[in-house]
Amino acid sequence: MIATIPQDTFSYLDDLAQNNSKDWFEANRDRYEAQWKAPALAFIEAVSADMAALDPALKASAKINGSLRRINRDVRFSKNKSPYNASMHLVFWTGEHPNRSPGMHFVLYAGGIGFGAGQWGLQPAQLQTWRDLVVDRVEGPKVIEALDTAAAVGTRLGEPELARLPKGYQAEGRAAELLRYKSVVSRTYDGLHPVDHLTGAGATDLVMEMTRAHLPLLRVMMLL
Repeated sequence: MIATIPQDTFSYLDDLAQNNSKDWFEANRDRYEAQWKAPALAFIEAVSADMAALDPALKASAKINGSLRRINRDVRFSKNKSPYNASMHLVFWTGEHPNRSPGMHFVLYAGGIGFGAGQWGLQPAQLQTWRDLVVDRVEGPKVIEALDTAAAVGTRLGEPELARLPKGYQAEGRAAELLRYKSVVSRTYDGLHPVDHLTGAGATDLVMEMTRAHLPLLRVMMLL
């Protein structure tokens, strides 16, 4: 199935970014339904079979709080009190929960598209397994290769959370750097991709191409 994200979606995101208030949102609710929600769910449905056929298989649930993150922001602990996300966040995941499992993410903004894969906030047992993999003579090079495969399509890890190596681990070079992470997410940092990558006929093909490039990393994450 072929689907695209219409240009109207990006126009809506631009307008929302400039008018991020409940009054504006409610006055333009018809645009939210037609230009944000409907095309997103249709796109998710269009790639669902291809996502399920991958190794590992990724879940594509065409509903809000499934593969489509809700537009409302949780402002309880944020200094930014804007009530809405001026973006569209799609997630395709492997595991039990879209927000707490390894997944592939696409985030659409008015000015472009970001994407990446991995998992935020590793639990202590997961973190220990990650570190053991990194220093393992056989598995360590596979971890680095997976990250290099993702880097080939424009994603990378951010800055490591730890300033020093965790207690009990010794390594040098790339492995030493990887030991200092507490989350493992390879994503776009060096500029957004043009919106026409998703408004044209090859939109679903592009999403699947980017996803396949991150499958080695997702396989690593599934070991945690």
